[in-house]
Amino acid sequence: MPVVREFRLPDLGEGLTGAEVVRWLVEVGEVIAVDQPVVEVETAKAVVEVPCPYGGVVTARYGEEGEEIAVGAPLVTVAVAPADGASLLVEAAAGMLAEAAAEVERPLVGYGVAEPGKGGRRRRVGGAVPGPVSAAVPAVVPVVVPAPAPVVRTVPGVVPVISPLVRRLAREQGVDLAALSGSGPDGLIMRADVERAVAVKAVALTAPTAPTAPAAPTAPTAPGPVAREGVVPLRGLRKAVAEKLGRSHREIPAVTCWVDTDATELMLLRRQLNAAPGPKVSVLALLARICTVALARFPELNSSVTEDGSGIIRHPAVHLGFAAQGRRGLVVPVVRDAHARTTEQLGEELGRLTEAARDGSLTPAELTGGTFTLNNYGVFGVDGSTPILNHPEAAMLGVGRIVAKPWVHEGELAVREVVQLSFTFDHRVCDGGTAGGFLRFVADCVERPGTLLRQL
Repeated sequence: MPVVREFRLPDLGEGLTGAEVVRWLVEVGEVIAVDQPVVEVETAKAVVEVPCPYGGVVTARYGEEGEEIAVGAPLVTVAVAPADGASLLVEAAAGMLAEAAAEVERPLVGYGVAEPGKGGRRRRVGGAVPGPVSAAVPAVVPVVVPAPAPVVRTVPGVVPVISPLVRRLAREQGVDLAALSGSGPDGLIMRADVERAVAVKAVALTAPTAPTAPAAPTAPTAPGPVAREGVVPLRGLRKAVAEKLGRSHREIPAVTCWVDTDATELMLLRRQLNAAPGPKVSVLALLARICTVALARFPELNSSVTEDGSGIIRHPAVHLGFAAQGRRGLVVPVVRDAHARTTEQLGEELGRLTEAARDGSLTPAELTGGTFTLNNYGVFGVDGSTPILNHPEAAMLGVGRIVAKPWVHEGELAVREVVQLSFTFDHRVCDGGTAGGFLRFVADCVERPGTLLRQL
């Protein structure tokens, strides 16, 4: 008999307590290899694939897509091959699956109960086991019954839909899949069915209702659409962000100061640099370089307060975080050892991390460990902000939009490119004089980029 191994959701680091199932990568009855990814989960930091340390036949999996699983909770069970070969493993696992199918009250989500005498649908099989094994596995896997009205509708909780994309679309739009009739083969619910239901729902909400019998007069109500009450659960990234910002607001006595700055010379320098052959230099890269030089002059701002509040930790290296809008919302990737990089190297790393944020491929390590944050909210077309610090960091530089404005330059009124710089700091690590000195130095470097040459 094979040995059944239970694989539990491992600790994914950074003190995370759970993860949301995004997409299953294997099916029950499928043969998998050692360290093959079995599920894609979303943590508070990133979307990652979780590999299983066991090779064999998947006999069970736990959690539906969109469901949160706690760290240490069962993820999958695998029938591991005995020493006498894989063929005995598949035969034994087939028997186990058949017994489980007879006892369970609810078939696998997305599949119905096979009719007597009908063959099962073929499954994909991992490459760790020879070809003949694949023929033995599918015979025990339930399939959708080919009928105009799928049999799965008579089984509580079962909906004939396979695609994770269709399930996610229905969940986001509030569509009950159990109430739909699928247009696909054997009644399978397709994406078009969900989109059609969403359109019908929208028409129903806006369509006028039929007249009814007169009722007692009621107090007049304000015109406009009626909002529907609902609760959006905080989980995954949003839950982590809410907890971190709440803690920062409770624990850190943050202060913000700001200054309007003439960025004309900085923008001219950027145009000159980009006119030469080689990689292009972004405004963010120039500001990142200015920040590293400023932190070398004011090292107390590259710090954090200890957990118990009894001391201040001075960080020898600058790990520069920067706000980026990604597929999962606002994230803060971290440029490691930013103080040791040139402007060109900073630009390359900022570009790489920004692209990773957009496609959702940032790793947890790339989202943690920052010591100072650069927040360019000017990309949203706003001038200023009073942000909440990225706990446990002690400081953050904010940059507004760069816009042409009337400005007194060398005693005369002129049109200049002006930006508002804001600086938020933890008042426990320094006083206003230090914070003001940092911000003034940054502003001087923006107005006169040649100032940097004296610091290099």
